[in-house]
Amino acid sequence: MGAKLFISGVLAAGLLLTAFVDHGTAQQAPGKLPAAELRRLASAHNAPADHLQLAAHYRAVAAEHEADAKEHEALAAEYEKDLTAKGRAQKHPMSPATVEHCKFYAQHCRNLAKEALAMAAEHDAMAKQPAH
Repeated sequence: MGAKLFISGVLAAGLLLTAFVDHGTAQQAPGKLPAAELRRLASAHNAPADHLQLAAHYRAVAAEHEADAKEHEALAAEYEKDLTAKGRAQKHPMSPATVEHCKFYAQHCRNLAKEALAMAAEHDAMAKQPAH
C-alpha cells in the first residue's frame, strides 16, 4: 500500500510539473509578440498595422490560455478517477493535486482568454479607425 501511494504521488507531481513548467524553449505561438516588441507597440500603437499586430498577439495569448484550461480540465478528469486524490482533497481542499484546484484553474484560464480576446477586438476596432 505504501509503494502504491508513493507511485501515485510521483505521478501526480510529474503531471503538475508538466502543467506549470515554463515552456520557454517551446516555439512562440504564431502572432505572439516578444516582450520588447509588445512594449514598443503598446506605447506607440498609432498605425493600423500596429493595432493589427497587437490584436494578433492577444488572440495568440487567448489560445494559450484556452489550451491551459483544456489541459487542467483533463487533469481534473484524471484526478476524479484517483481515490488517493479524492482523499487528498478532503484533507487539503484546493491543493494543487485536487479536482477542485484543476477546475478552478481551468476557469481562471478561460477568464484570461476571454479578456485577451476582448483586447484583440479593441485593437481590431482601433485598426479600422482613421489615424489621428
